[in-house]
Amino acid sequence: MHSAAKPNKIRVLLEMIRWEHTVFALPFAYAGMLAAPVPFTWWNFFWITVAMFGARTAGMTLNRIIDAKLDAANPRTRDRAIPRGLVSPREAWIFTGASIGLLVVATLALEPITRVLWPLVVLGFVLYPYTKRFTWLCHLALGIVNGLAPGAAWVAVTGEISWTPALIWAGTALWISGFDVIYALLDREFDVKHKVHSLPARFGGRPALGVARVWHGLAVLLFAAFGFAAGLGMVYFLGLAAIGALLVYEHLIVREDDPERLNAAFFNVNAVVSVVFLAAVLLDRVVGS
Repeated sequence: MHSAAKPNKIRVLLEMIRWEHTVFALPFAYAGMLAAPVPFTWWNFFWITVAMFGARTAGMTLNRIIDAKLDAANPRTRDRAIPRGLVSPREAWIFTGASIGLLVVATLALEPITRVLWPLVVLGFVLYPYTKRFTWLCHLALGIVNGLAPGAAWVAVTGEISWTPALIWAGTALWISGFDVIYALLDREFDVKHKVHSLPARFGGRPALGVARVWHGLAVLLFAAFGFAAGLGMVYFLGLAAIGALLVYEHLIVREDDPERLNAAFFNVNAVVSVVFLAAVLLDRVVGS
């Protein structure tokens, strides 16, 4: 009798960090880089990619480590790598350290200011998972941490902190916070039972979706303000109009008691939003050059 084949460790690690969700953050990081008032270089493109891979992998792995017990108790997440024993805590910590190492190496090739700021990014990754233990504003905490990508990319290639990258950071933060509220509807019953804090658990599905709509509306306004501040033109604002329409569609299709629609709203629509945002910035720069 043959024992079951062991799963490929690389595949397990990639599934653990939900690598496919990179489609949310990476296009925004590239958009921040392209919108910055410096010439495009493949050098910056490569190292921004490395920094994003390292940062996102570290953030997701830390989340999995810190939430391992909650994941094991939740029917939706109990099959994740750490609860199933496919990845040990020691392996997860090594993976986290290697990912932070990649981030640090990338900062050596980007503007010097990044070598000072990267610990703050990692600190955010550590703090976010704990916010769901005590506040329903945890969605904003996630948005603030993950929304750093485009603003950080801008700073990484310019070496300057200003209101312009802060605007795209704030817009991205509210966009992420809004769709995280939608995602949290999937765990509402579990969160209530186990005293995990979230907007749906605290106020119910309908009020939570109302807050998500407000956050998404504000996100579009902040993206518009960013466009003006960055000197972007008509192509960008046409893309932003398409994003606004996509977010309206997202909220039209979502149903608090329909997991299939929740997943479609969370993943499909927001993946398109991210790609459209990058395309709008890229095409605007090409047309305007």
